[in-house]
Amino acid sequence: MRGALVRPLRDRRLWIGVAVVAAVLVIGVVAFRRPLAQWLWPDTRIQQLLAQGERALAQGRLSAADGSGARESFEAALALDSDRGEAGDGLARTGLAALAQGKRALARGDVPGARNALTLAQALQVPRAQSDALALDLRRHEAARAGLDDLVTQARHAHDEGRLEGAPDSALPLYQRVLALAPNRLDALEGREDALSDLLQAAHAELARGDLAAAAAKVEAARGYDPGHVDLPASEAALNEAVQQRLRRFDTRLRQGRLAQADADLETLADLRPAYPEVARGSEQLAAAYAAEAARRAGDFQFDAADDALARARAWSPEAPGVRAAAQAIASAHQAQASQRQALSPAARAKKLRQLLARIETAEARQQWLTPPGESAYDALREAQSLAPRDARVREAAARLVPQTQSCFEDALRANRVRGAQSCLDAWQALSVRDAGLADARRRLAQRWIAVGSERLGAGDAAFASEAVRQARRLDSAAPELADFQARVRAAEGRDR
Repeated sequence: MRGALVRPLRDRRLWIGVAVVAAVLVIGVVAFRRPLAQWLWPDTRIQQLLAQGERALAQGRLSAADGSGARESFEAALALDSDRGEAGDGLARTGLAALAQGKRALARGDVPGARNALTLAQALQVPRAQSDALALDLRRHEAARAGLDDLVTQARHAHDEGRLEGAPDSALPLYQRVLALAPNRLDALEGREDALSDLLQAAHAELARGDLAAAAAKVEAARGYDPGHVDLPASEAALNEAVQQRLRRFDTRLRQGRLAQADADLETLADLRPAYPEVARGSEQLAAAYAAEAARRAGDFQFDAADDALARARAWSPEAPGVRAAAQAIASAHQAQASQRQALSPAARAKKLRQLLARIETAEARQQWLTPPGESAYDALREAQSLAPRDARVREAAARLVPQTQSCFEDALRANRVRGAQSCLDAWQALSVRDAGLADARRRLAQRWIAVGSERLGAGDAAFASEAVRQARRLDSAAPELADFQARVRAAEGRDR
């Protein structure tokens, strides 16, 4: 037995394995001694960082990109232990040292060095009075070296040449440079005022030419240089009046069906006054007009024009009334055209027509006006119209569906079933995009969404109220009660969060 135990101990392979394991352990300890030490004794790492920061501070290396500066060392120590007072004290002393360093740099004429030191001191939150004093000295030094007289002369020449703004060597930017260094310099103040007066006169000329964007850019630039300029209020008033005139022109063009011109007007207005309620309402109206145009073009199988109109509708307001119906109309027109191209015998055509009429009746009974796609009353009617547009039964179905969707809408509206009324309205619009009663129906449904949404909000149903806001805005963004209702919904959502 003893011999059996001793023999493995004399085996050379065993001792070689032990030696290899021991070597690996020794190498691992040597290689990872620092990470292990930091893990086991984190306080040691903090002391190292504090010592490193003190050495860097003593050597004047206040900040370094490689992390060896005093600031970086103290910040690293603070990150390891936010309650460590020595780290915070080190950062405070580093900030004061930066101020002293900045003063010395300024004394020897090193402006970039002084500016960098000031930036560091401000970042380390030195007392405001001390950093402001250094900043003032720095500005005075820059003013003394900047050749302000030359800058004023350059600004005058630029003004005489009509180069008021838009480039660094234009008159207004040059005057601004002078005033940043010498805020009370009278000739620069007077020169800037004259240049701004000329800039605003140019803005009035742009308004007279109808270029609102250029005029607005000049007025905005003038406001940036001197918001208290004497001519600015009159220029802003003239710009606002021009905006109102452009809004009226947009409305006229939209009523006349001149969509491309109305589009250009609204695009200018949206750039200038994106938050205007009139712009939001115009976006809805223009999108609805484009949607109607898309549906009309699709009915004539003019698919390129229909797609272009639908794209513009979606660009202005993808949720506007009629956009979804227009997309459905285009899809149905494609389907109808494909059906037309199929060579059907008279018997097959008659059979197909009977099937479509049956589908219309089935969809009517189920009130499936627009959905599901391909099975709705609208889709079946469009296909039947493409197959036999003069058939008396098809004409009767078309004449029957529009009043039914109107009745569906009115019934749902009376019962406060706003979602159902919405579906019926979409179907009505798809079947008769130019119906004169649609605008009033949209307004009434928007008001009903607000009324029902208010009731549900009072009952604590904020989700339904949010949906009501979206639907009412989509139908009539100018509804009188909408703004107040939207504010109440937002307040309720804020309380829920």
